[in-house]
Amino acid sequence: MGVSPPYLHDHTEQGVRVSADTAADAAVSLLTVRGPWDAQLRLNASVSLRRCFADHPDGLIVDLSGLLDPHSESASTWTTARQFAAALEPPVHMALCVPPDLPLADHLQGLSAGRFLPVYARVGQARVALAGRIPGDDRLTATLWPEAEAPSLARDLVSDACLSWGLVRLLHPSRLVMSELVTNAVEHAGTEIRVTVTRRGNGLQLAVADGNPSLPRIVRPSRPRPGVPLDERGSGLRTVERTAARWGAVPAETGKVVWATVRPAS
Repeated sequence: MGVSPPYLHDHTEQGVRVSADTAADAAVSLLTVRGPWDAQLRLNASVSLRRCFADHPDGLIVDLSGLLDPHSESASTWTTARQFAAALEPPVHMALCVPPDLPLADHLQGLSAGRFLPVYARVGQARVALAGRIPGDDRLTATLWPEAEAPSLARDLVSDACLSWGLVRLLHPSRLVMSELVTNAVEHAGTEIRVTVTRRGNGLQLAVADGNPSLPRIVRPSRPRPGVPLDERGSGLRTVERTAARWGAVPAETGKVVWATVRPAS
């Protein structure tokens, strides 16, 4: 029986859905909140926001177009989330989607929240706006086919990132984690794979997107894979769990994204 990693978004909180916005070039999460704003929805939204920030995406879009909040009682939740996002290193760029005919939109403008928490009418507008604010020089990406050489190509991308950004200490653990993530995608998804390496201060964020919506589970270690060098061979996602500072998965419109954060040993 499998065990879920700590940041596996397979149980959506009632009224809240978290997904990866794979339409964006950067790592952008989409948090959708629907239904009447009450104590339970406030709790569910807060829990999901914390999960999003644990993923440490480049950007976060909060879609409130389906939120029923006639008295704008949710405003403090979104402004507090923005303050938390801005305090992360590097900061997470955040945008709200609130149709202009909803009372919440007027309330946020009245608070001057728009000066530091952009509000857009539609998700597409927020996506375009965030794309212009997220720097691309701290990110490397590659699209791979589910073939035997895919893990090796992904490891090479990690090596390029570590050498370019002066993070040589992370070279071996990051290559190992990326190898396991991509191997898992090749074996279990069998679809086109998009890998991303992003600098996160003195650490790295590794992400592997594929077209299979099934989220991963930790299983018992398999037998050694023939032909894989010892220094690049692990034991599946258990190796990721042991090596990465944190890891998890989030559904996407076209499949899923599995991510891991690798940091220097303390």
